Amino acid sequence: MAKKLNNNMIVVVTGGAKGIGYAIAEEFLNEGAKTVFLIDINEKQGSEVATILNSEYGNGKAVFLKGDVTKDLDKIYSEIVNKHGHIDILVNNAGVADELSIRRTLEINTVATVEWSMKFYENMRKDKGGRGGVILNIASIYGYLVDQHAPFYKTSKYAVMGFTKTLGHAVNYETTGVKVIVICPGVTKTDIVKNVTQNEAFDFHVEKFQDFLDSAPSQEKEDVAKAAVEIVANSQSGLAWSIISGKLEQLP
Repeated sequence: MAKKLNNNMIVVVTGGAKGIGYAIAEEFLNEGAKTVFLIDINEKQGSEVATILNSEYGNGKAVFLKGDVTKDLDKIYSEIVNKHGHIDILVNNAGVADELSIRRTLEINTVATVEWSMKFYENMRKDKGGRGGVILNIASIYGYLVDQHAPFYKTSKYAVMGFTKTLGHAVNYETTGVKVIVICPGVTKTDIVKNVTQNEAFDFHVEKFQDFLDSAPSQEKEDVAKAAVEIVANSQSGLAWSIISGKLEQLP
């Protein structure tokens, strides 16, 4: 992979106040993005990280918008589009690992990903007057691996994989000029790994799941961010990628 991104990009990152989302936002700024919008429900943390990024990359480079991805899509979309008109890159990163609530897990990880994708897809479509663009969905190795753990989380991420590969299919890309891709991080040192909630229905293997998380090869959020920006610049549409222990590989 060798292509570079242009330096006039408008980027939107959901769940951008911490973890992988924050790292991806920073990496886009490092690659010369014009503006990165950080969408997150945590107002205090979001405002703080926007200030940090602006002090490093220039005033106005990072813009924090408080929002719940399950409720505030239309409001946030209008605010961004009214200011910039076109969005170049959407990163659907907001996610939870909540085995106590399948509804919450699906609404945040799956339904919001689909809804945000389709809203921004319409803005980007060349066949409808847009300039093209890229939608990057953050899934997980649990979007394709099978074991006995985290059935709700797996359900949500398997769905993201199917959605991405379908919307990003070559036929759709040829029509719209919108590239849709997905990256599946392995165990990454973030709060989501530390705060996995377990359903009592599966309490017979809770300790084994924690052992799995503790013993699995891990990586830093910056490893995922660099890989994410690389595939945004270079991947064909409809492809899925894994990033495990900092190693990027294309999935079948």
